[in-house]
Amino acid sequence: MRLLLISNSTNAGEAYLDYPKHEIKKFLGDTVKKVLFIPYAAVTFSFDDYQKKVQDRFSELGYEVDSIHLYEHGKKKQALKDAEAIIVGGGNTFNLLKIMQQQDLIETIRYECLKGKPYVGWSAGSNVACPTICTTNDMPIVEPDSFHATNLVRFQLNPHYLDANPDGHAGETREQRIEEYLVANPYSYVVGLREGTMLKIDQGEVGLIGPRKARIFKHNQEPIELGAGDDFDFLFD
Repeated sequence: MRLLLISNSTNAGEAYLDYPKHEIKKFLGDTVKKVLFIPYAAVTFSFDDYQKKVQDRFSELGYEVDSIHLYEHGKKKQALKDAEAIIVGGGNTFNLLKIMQQQDLIETIRYECLKGKPYVGWSAGSNVACPTICTTNDMPIVEPDSFHATNLVRFQLNPHYLDANPDGHAGETREQRIEEYLVANPYSYVVGLREGTMLKIDQGEVGLIGPRKARIFKHNQEPIELGAGDDFDFLFD
């Protein structure tokens, strides 16, 4: 498989998809000319607007952005099969998964990626590459058929991972929420993916890209911090 799983689309003070654009270009290369975008995480703006927003950035990289929402229901699976690469944008993970399930796209995406088709996701688009979406940060504004996602990786991601607990905040920290998940799912790993970073999975090799370390969680184990150049292959054991 070839996956680029990005924590967030935009760093503070930067333009949309600015910081990951060079890694996206390196990942997709020059052989890809046209990508298929899945915009279903958008809620407060239209899928057309989302496609245009992504196209504006991808044009700079030399790629045309097609969007699955433009296809009739019976032709969406074939669009995935014909696509040179699959791109899944961020937004609300529950909305994204619900529509993907309604349109019966999960298994087709999984099959195409297992054959080696490149997959790029950010935020919610990274969440749905996991076995489930149970470690998303999003509110469940809609109810999917289940929490099961594409299962392209064996571990769970928590994009936008934060260490901070703001002054005056009496609720659980992000780490405590992940620990709750691990009590209920003790055999899983959870990767806290800090902003400005991404995981690249290429032919079985896993590596972190970015200036910050990832925080790795496992039930009854102390979290560990791994950075670029460290070994992440155990996540696939």
